[in-house]
Amino acid sequence: MELIQNTPDLSAYLAADEVIDHHHPVVRETVARLARRAADSYAYAQAAYEFVRDTIPHSADSGDPRVTWRASVVLEQRTGICYAKAHALAALLRAEDIPTALCYQRLAQDDGDGHVVHGLVAVRFNGAWHRQDPRGNKPGVDARFSLDGERLAWVPDEKSNEVDYPVLYAEPHPAVLGALKAAPDRPYLWKTLPTAL
Repeated sequence: MELIQNTPDLSAYLAADEVIDHHHPVVRETVARLARRAADSYAYAQAAYEFVRDTIPHSADSGDPRVTWRASVVLEQRTGICYAKAHALAALLRAEDIPTALCYQRLAQDDGDGHVVHGLVAVRFNGAWHRQDPRGNKPGVDARFSLDGERLAWVPDEKSNEVDYPVLYAEPHPAVLGALKAAPDRPYLWKTLPTAL
């Protein structure tokens, strides 16, 4: 699949905004801690990915009812669904001048009742985009950081009307951000998640 930037301006994938607030002190402290142990930008990107994947539980897996969406809050509260974790990873990477996009998949619900949009990121290394999924591993999910072939949590099944969306967004998709901001808790959010983009 060919990934398509929604803006040709690569600097948009380094920008800070209200969601990917990479100038926030909590983000900067996390960046400094991770960067101390990284020999280069690739090692840093992998460390940031593994930090978000492994130390910030996916709120559906942990049962946490809180809804987070701003990167600094995700890092501070250590909880979030896939979108929130993607926002946190994007902030950590952009803070170190690694272009990072938000991207999405449409997947079947676990209970087989309809579809839901799943969030992940793409990083730009060596002139190409590489998708990464920091949602967090669990039985049946073994996502890994990779620039040599995708190691995502899920591969969409076309027969089940699942989709890999090719667009790389510099900012969160409005449907995603709207659902996150409107939800008072995760049970409510689960009923209002986007089913397609």
